[in-house]
Amino acid sequence: MKVHAFIDSQNLNLGTSKDIRKKGELVYKGWKLDFKKFRKYLTDKFRVDEAFLCIGYIKQNESLYKKLRSDGYKLIFKPTVKDHQGKSKGNVDAELVLHAAAIQFSNYNKAVIVSGDGDFYCLHEYLEKDHKLLRIIIPNSKSESSLLKRFHRYKTFIEFEKKKLER
Repeated sequence: MKVHAFIDSQNLNLGTSKDIRKKGELVYKGWKLDFKKFRKYLTDKFRVDEAFLCIGYIKQNESLYKKLRSDGYKLIFKPTVKDHQGKSKGNVDAELVLHAAAIQFSNYNKAVIVSGDGDFYCLHEYLEKDHKLLRIIIPNSKSESSLLKRFHRYKTFIEFEKKKLER
């Protein structure tokens, strides 16, 4: 059985690294994910053959991209644009859906989607209908979209694997 992972890099990175406060109280303490350990975790825990990391392309990050490739990721790039503050933005949602639902669809039996974003609701629904949804890996339970409630049986929260996966 072939298992592919489709990863929203921004959601994974920010979902693990950012502190989350609710009403001024710290409810989640961010930590640094080790992407090499995470790739091994995907293989060991879910038998992921190929891991597609959707990421915004910034020319100055070539060394990061080289490292991610050597860690076992296949990179899917989205051109970035600058926001009004000059910060690079590269929303990869469309790329992730396109690769999971069309480009790679016939190349795998089961999919692991890595994101807590509700924008992927239609993808989860589509994969579930075709019996291809294996897992939804969510960075932390404090930033999960309420739209994902209906997929509770597929969810894994990596915040509980922090000791194994942190840098």
